Amino acid sequence: MDTHTSQEERSGDWRDVATRYALLPLRIFLGVTFVYAGLDKLTDSAFLKSAGSGSIGDLMRSVRDSSAIPALVDLSLKNPVGFAYAIALGELAVGIGILLGLFGRIAALGGALISLSLWLTVSWASTPYYYGNDLAYLMAWLPLVLAGTPLLSLDGMLRARRRRAHGYL
Repeated sequence: MDTHTSQEERSGDWRDVATRYALLPLRIFLGVTFVYAGLDKLTDSAFLKSAGSGSIGDLMRSVRDSSAIPALVDLSLKNPVGFAYAIALGELAVGIGILLGLFGRIAALGGALISLSLWLTVSWASTPYYYGNDLAYLMAWLPLVLAGTPLLSLDGMLRARRRRAHGYL
C-alpha cells in the first residue's frame, strides 16, 4: 500500500486552503483603508467644518448639482458637521468590525452603503466612471456581504463556541 501523497492531492490541499483564505486580503485591505479614512476625517479640523477650504460643507456644495441624488446632498447640508462625524465614525466602525470579524456581514453591508452613498453623491460625476473609487469599493464590499468573516474572526470564534455548547463538534 502506498502511503505517500500524490502531487495532485497535495496541490488540491493547497487550493482548498487558498480558497478558504481568499477573502482575507480583501478584508484586511478594506478594514485598514476604512479605519484610516475614518481617523483621517476625525483628525482633520478643516474637514469637520461646515464651510471653508477642505470642509465637508464645501465639498458637498461642490458636488450637489452633479450628484445622482441631490436630495441626499441636501440632507447632508442641513448639518454638514454632523454628517462628517457620521461618515467618519461609520468608516471607523466598519473598518474595525471587518478587521476583527465581528458582525462581519453587517460591517460589510455598512461599508457597502457608505461606498454607495459616496458614489451616488461625491464621485458620481467622475469621468470616465472608473476614476471614481467609490464604485470599486462598493463592489469590493459585496463578497464580504455575501460570505461574512468566517475565518480568523470573532464571528468564527463565537460560532465555534455555540457549536461546542450545542454538541455539534
